[in-house]
Amino acid sequence: MFIATFMKKFFIGLVGLAIGMQMAVAQNAKRPNVVMIVSDDHGSRDLGCYGNTVIQTPNLDALAKEGVRFNNAYCTSASCSASRSVILSGMYNHANGQYGHGHHWHHFAAYEHIFSLPVLLEQLGGYRTARVGKYHVAPEKVYHFDQVFEASGRNTKEMALAVQSFVEEKSDQPFFLYFCPDDPHRDGNYQPGPLGANRFGNRTPNHYAGIKERIYTPQEVLVPEYLPDSKQSREELAEYYQSVARMDQGLGDLFSDLKKHKKWDNTIILYLSDNGIAFAGAKTTQYQPGINLPLIVKNAHGEHAGTSNESLVNWADLTPTVLDMVGVLPQAEEMLKAAYAKEKNNWDCTVNQAFHGQSFEPAMAQDSSFAPEYTFASHTFHEVTMYYPMRTVIGQQYKLIWNIAYGMPYPHAQDLWKSSTFQAALSSEDQMYGPRSIKDYTFRAPFELYDLKNDPMETKNLADDPAYEQQLKQLQKALKDFQQRTNDPWFQMWERQESVNHILDKNNLPK
Repeated sequence: MFIATFMKKFFIGLVGLAIGMQMAVAQNAKRPNVVMIVSDDHGSRDLGCYGNTVIQTPNLDALAKEGVRFNNAYCTSASCSASRSVILSGMYNHANGQYGHGHHWHHFAAYEHIFSLPVLLEQLGGYRTARVGKYHVAPEKVYHFDQVFEASGRNTKEMALAVQSFVEEKSDQPFFLYFCPDDPHRDGNYQPGPLGANRFGNRTPNHYAGIKERIYTPQEVLVPEYLPDSKQSREELAEYYQSVARMDQGLGDLFSDLKKHKKWDNTIILYLSDNGIAFAGAKTTQYQPGINLPLIVKNAHGEHAGTSNESLVNWADLTPTVLDMVGVLPQAEEMLKAAYAKEKNNWDCTVNQAFHGQSFEPAMAQDSSFAPEYTFASHTFHEVTMYYPMRTVIGQQYKLIWNIAYGMPYPHAQDLWKSSTFQAALSSEDQMYGPRSIKDYTFRAPFELYDLKNDPMETKNLADDPAYEQQLKQLQKALKDFQQRTNDPWFQMWERQESVNHILDKNNLPK
């Protein structure tokens, strides 16, 4: 009798387990696929759909017509590794530990207890995960993908071909593809020289298999106002345009493959850049050209196609947004809050919540429930030799940058420093770099307050203007609250700054 009862319960349990597994598989099969495309150093307005009338990006322009184009989207640190860690973790790098570059001698890496987007999608959504192209984060245990495909990051057609089997695979599981071109990053082997000298990975026409290179002339490029309109600047921009146009071609192959295999309509696609264009005044800074970036999001089934959005969003919002769009955000938040709570005694920087960002999916539908008053940025390192912590708060009109190490000269990334554009400005008689003097660019005030509406080039610092004292104090408070909320170790520098100011005042020294 006991055995019979036991076997009956055991059989019922097996049936229940099987039904549960079948339901989970069925639910996962209905989830949309996700393709996240993260380009390297692509500027904020260097796409046709963002108003550039010269550069040719037909595939990304077409994506914008089927998705939502965000105009106030920001990376949180204009540095490759740090930015990518935020994209994949949903938390600022002052808390995830990836303060700067993760490769070579820099050796920054995220804390091992951090959960990343691919891991969460696999564990909670049953996703197959894969990556191709630039990685640049560490450790692999944290940013783990099931499959890694090899291809030249300078040839997106080759990248699209490499992941073809993954995209086309017939499976009951949805997939997450992390597709990261090296373009339009400057060439690491660049040496100053004439046009065509490898500045942005460009060789000769048709050097890259399958790519029909579009060669731009220096005369036809659009020089942004923050750069000097010089011969050197135009030559470098011409090559930059070439690398952006080259990148766009392979994305067309990826999109065509999704359509050919009937997966386009059930695939979420995000296009963004890790940071701004690789010129001084943009990349590694907290100025608009460094952090205000393209973001295009195509939802599954074409909802909200062809719309533009003015909501303040940043890269810490990306992971929770994707998890929300595929239906596993509540489970992720519950799991991470419990996991991170256990680490409180071991990691002073552990976050107080699952994610620093929030899902902006409601904003795509113009839902007013997503209406943040501010968004924030946090930068500490680029290369290991470039310690210069900055914390930034951005509203719809005013923006405040706190240069925590303002007594130091601003450090330059090696590739930006030796660029022909910056070297020409350094040797110029007027010592101007676009609208800024090289002196002002190198030696920063402790606080920089800008009116983005009336001064979009951020040339007039209002921090010491008594007429803007209220805005300064309001943004300083918002910044302090943000730092406390995200367990920023640099929060303590507010007290130290007051002490430094006291010493300067006592000794009649300039601040």
